[in-house]
Amino acid sequence: MLRTLGSSLLQHARARLARGGVLAYPTESCFGLGCHPASATGLRRILALKRRPMHKGMIVVGANWAQLAPYVAPLSREQQARLADYWPGPVTLLLPASRRVLPLLRGRHRKLAVRITAHPETARLCRLLGSALVSTSANLAGQRALKTGRACRQTFGAAVSVLPGQIGKRRKPSAIIDFATGRVLR
Repeated sequence: MLRTLGSSLLQHARARLARGGVLAYPTESCFGLGCHPASATGLRRILALKRRPMHKGMIVVGANWAQLAPYVAPLSREQQARLADYWPGPVTLLLPASRRVLPLLRGRHRKLAVRITAHPETARLCRLLGSALVSTSANLAGQRALKTGRACRQTFGAAVSVLPGQIGKRRKPSAIIDFATGRVLR
């Protein structure tokens, strides 16, 4: 489990991310594929691994708002206070993307999907790495999300570093809500 994430495994994960590599890690409902959100190389690798179209965009998860804020356009104090109504939890919000966000991350959208995770292992991983992570389900586009590290290794082989851990108890992926309108998209 990530609670016992040793220093050598953590160093390996950091080095992999620094080179634009991809990690598979447990989230609330399935294993996720992730890279550093500012890594064009990592984002291209995820899209290729999943055979996912670029226009869809991806989710960014973090342990706290400070990890997500660099990827989001500035919000008012009132808007920031409203975020506490949703997080931490299995709710992904669409917020205006920072101008620095790579199109590979946001797809054809002007908004970015972000979440402060309630999954303790995912939050701990983000804290240990000191960074938010891309979080897209570990699967080939259109197929079921993978629920175990073993399934990730079988599907993606050495192309990803699979971190140990257990997924949460959620059966469905996070809800996606447009923060500005309140519209539920998933």
